[in-house]
Amino acid sequence: MKTIAQHLNVTEFPFEIKDKNGNKIYFEKSNGYWEKSEYDSNRNVIYCEYSDGYWWKKEYDSNGKVIYYENSYGKIRDNRPKGCEGKVVKIEGKKYKLTEV
Repeated sequence: MKTIAQHLNVTEFPFEIKDKNGNKIYFEKSNGYWEKSEYDSNRNVIYCEYSDGYWWKKEYDSNGKVIYYENSYGKIRDNRPKGCEGKVVKIEGKKYKLTEV
């Protein structure tokens, strides 16, 4: 399968494609190695894929902290907020267990 640079008959490397925000979404070397990236609306990299088949994806919270990570080797770190079902809260010295309604 041809790479993007090969399809376009590019002869100057490294070859890059950037989105309208200046984020590098594609990069290729003269040896055929490539990588592509996707970004969220806050310009955080949310997905990367490489010519060797490896990929990873991330999700971020509103502060830019990674709350979810997954890669093509099956590694997953999930720190996304969970629902409140079963959580215990203390109000005026008394403990209450939350239930979803």
